[in-house]
Amino acid sequence: MAIAIKLDDLLHDRRMTLTELADRIGITLANLSILKTGKARAIRFSTLDAICKALACQPGDVLRHEPDEVKMEGLRSLPRRRASQ
Repeated sequence: MAIAIKLDDLLHDRRMTLTELADRIGITLANLSILKTGKARAIRFSTLDAICKALACQPGDVLRHEPDEVKMEGLRSLPRRRASQ
């Protein structure tokens, strides 16, 4: 997936455990763990909002876009069309 979750770094910087964050935002530890490990397929804005409030951060501090190298390599190998064609 091209979206990475940077929750580990934020928790470490704030000296907070995943359990403590789960308690603060009212989400189960299991669901927060799925998000932290990158196995989640979606996140609700309300959950992202609660995480940002609890960690005093911005959504961009939690999420990062990482281009999928396999897809990028595939695009580079496509034949290029010339303007005269």
